[in-house]
Amino acid sequence: MAERKGGTKLKLGVLISGRGSNLQALIDASANPDYPAEIALVVSNVPNAKGLERCRQPNIATAVIDHKDFDDRESFEAELDKTLRASGVGLVCLAGFMRLLTDTFVNRWHDRLINIHPSLLPAFKGINVHERAVEAGVRIAGCTVHYVRPAMDDGPIIVQAAVPVHPDDDADTLAARVLTHEHRIYPLVVSLIAEGRVRVASERVLIDDVHSSEETLINPIDRR
Repeated sequence: MAERKGGTKLKLGVLISGRGSNLQALIDASANPDYPAEIALVVSNVPNAKGLERCRQPNIATAVIDHKDFDDRESFEAELDKTLRASGVGLVCLAGFMRLLTDTFVNRWHDRLINIHPSLLPAFKGINVHERAVEAGVRIAGCTVHYVRPAMDDGPIIVQAAVPVHPDDDADTLAARVLTHEHRIYPLVVSLIAEGRVRVASERVLIDDVHSSEETLINPIDRR
């Protein structure tokens, strides 16, 4: 289980492929001296990923491991694994990393690999999540941070946030509403893990010293 030891900060490895908005949320959180984790390395499989630019001003170490330079996923992931370990990474955070990871890599980082997904898992796994949610007519959407398991968008759920779906929503407006809460819960989850308050028992997450919300989100509401 990933957690900091002896008062030192938990070292994060953040994997990105694109603009890195959730990376920015982690950068902002880790700028607080009291935050229990720090970003040791940001890795992109896309050489010109915009998220890499976010690391320049705060002077965060970056690496580009282009999957196109490798003959197969195994050799790509071997280089990825070696790079993360060389930086002393204790927890790997997927933040818009658009590569499916093999069972070998996932199992090697068992309970030290987390992902954020823009739906209330187990609903709407995969891609085009917001389009599918709007088409399905769901009234409540959201986002999930979970431990990664070999199956896509699968694994013990750590924290979720729910938002209403408005009648005039399209995929873009819903995505923007969900993204606001992604930026809230990803740093929260990292903090909980770094503090040693998260554990997995029988593939369910247990968190010490937290309170469940008593509020119920009902949508729509009849205000007549």
